[in-house]
Amino acid sequence: MARKPVAVLISGRGSNLQALIDAAREPSYPAEICRVISNVWDAAGLKRAEAAGIATSVVDHRAFANRAAFDAALDQALRADGIEIVCLAGFMRLLTADFVEGWRDRLINIHPSLLPAFPGLDTHARALAAGVRFTGCTVHFVRPVMDEGPIITQAAVPVLPGDDEPHLAARVLAAEHRAYPLALQLVASGRARVVRDRVEIDGADTPAGPFFNPLP
Repeated sequence: MARKPVAVLISGRGSNLQALIDAAREPSYPAEICRVISNVWDAAGLKRAEAAGIATSVVDHRAFANRAAFDAALDQALRADGIEIVCLAGFMRLLTADFVEGWRDRLINIHPSLLPAFPGLDTHARALAAGVRFTGCTVHFVRPVMDEGPIITQAAVPVLPGDDEPHLAARVLAAEHRAYPLALQLVASGRARVVRDRVEIDGADTPAGPFFNPLP
């Protein structure tokens, strides 16, 4: 089976990008990362991509008059490369509804909470303030409303006594590095598909490990 061409959009250090790069090195992995695009020139993740021999681009949002113009340029760059799946990995821009709908069910995002709990920013501080026993991360298909969309994978992380934001964030990030490659694998292989705005996964009869769907 041909590997699906994937682009990863970043704005920062690219640790989830690195997890995807590492997973895609396996020849049997169903996705190939063909392009990494940042909206800022100094994103550290660009160096990660270059070190892995992956083509990089910068589409600087400051060069455009509005979000629609920026998104149009981004869309053009992705389609010029023949990209089939787009992964948001710390991409700190809100995308327009037109862009999101143009990539419907081919655009995925990772968020550091168990959605629908704690959408938006400051997730770890809010989880600690709420006194939850578990938090975690979610990979989902993107919809026009921020941090909403059909859930592909989730990983639960316990909140430990005495936790602070840095310690909790580090454990959630480690879970992210497992959840995102799994989610992309499920999507690129065709095992995960959206049915009535919920994700169905072939062969996912029971949960396994920290993920709320089984490992392949």
